[in-house]
Amino acid sequence: MTPGQQDARSVVAGQALAIAAAWSPVGAPAGWSLTAETLVAIAEEDVLLDLAAEIPLDRLPPLLLAAAVSFLVRERRPPMVRHYPEPGGSRPPPDPGFRAELVEFARAERDGLAELCATHRYQMNEVGRCADVLPVLAMIAEEDDRPLAVVDLGTGAGLGLHLDRYHYTYRTAGSPDRTVGEPSSPVRLTCEVRSGGDRLPVPSALPVVADRVGVDVEPLDVADPHTFAWLAACVPPEAGAVTRFAAAAAIARADPARAVRGNLLDVLEDVVDSIAPEALVCLVDTYVHVFLPPADLRRFDRLLAGLGRRRDLEWVSVDPLVPLGPDARAGVQGLDVPADWVRDARAGGVFGVVGRVRIRGGRRSGTVLGRAHPGAAWLEWR
Repeated sequence: MTPGQQDARSVVAGQALAIAAAWSPVGAPAGWSLTAETLVAIAEEDVLLDLAAEIPLDRLPPLLLAAAVSFLVRERRPPMVRHYPEPGGSRPPPDPGFRAELVEFARAERDGLAELCATHRYQMNEVGRCADVLPVLAMIAEEDDRPLAVVDLGTGAGLGLHLDRYHYTYRTAGSPDRTVGEPSSPVRLTCEVRSGGDRLPVPSALPVVADRVGVDVEPLDVADPHTFAWLAACVPPEAGAVTRFAAAAAIARADPARAVRGNLLDVLEDVVDSIAPEALVCLVDTYVHVFLPPADLRRFDRLLAGLGRRRDLEWVSVDPLVPLGPDARAGVQGLDVPADWVRDARAGGVFGVVGRVRIRGGRRSGTVLGRAHPGAAWLEWR
């Protein structure tokens, strides 16, 4: 093994363990354990780590391989499929034999897994993150009576564009649940509020979305069976996650929102110009800017400043600190982040920083509002 191969294995193993710790830390809901077990196995089992180390680092090797495993398991239906939850179902019981079955499956299906990883990209459409975005939009709607136009950056399948058609429950220990949204919606999003529940701006009614448009290098059509199957495989194998993805995908199929294909830095100006001038444009970014290189983050800031000189804007972000890993030091919006959050991120705690940037009359201001579990299981509000 060359030094370069060894370095790749070390980096990928570190990524896998960090993601496992973020999604299923001590005290996490038991349903997230299968996600963590898969990622830990990728870090520790040679047949899985070798496969992951062959994937370019910018394609998120641990997550891409985990998705490829899920895709093939659901397609081939081997006995180990029993470990994976189905939409609308409950969590399968824990099984200490899972890792051995996973290793054997990877060994038998090595070529198929390698081909999937070479021809696909990881694309997790976590509709649960709408529960992180909604309170920020509620704040905006409370302060500004203009109709809201939601522009979802890196929209993927566009599930976040229908956030006004979902039902939300915010649960704080020792307090009654706070709910809002469509009572009959098949998409039921429940989020544990670990702190700041008394300050969380849960509206009495969902904000009205007057216009909605998604931007993505490759917008994804959930009406295509293969695309749907791959996106479903990218969803963590947690019962709630797979259920809400399937329900949200059904809404997106029935009523697709407008999508623009292209790099957000190249097409955003035209997208914003296409929105009626009386609307307040709300740019929404969940786990997109964290993957932009520093030069592109700076370019986005310049683009935002230029757009803000022409019309009022809001930018809602739910992104981990950058760069990912032990060198994490800042949020993507350039806002002041609590020092203890920086320490947590450097110690391997991947979480989304919920931030709001407000531009009025060309003047920019912003604040960090909270932080959230990457799969929307919990939210802390400042």
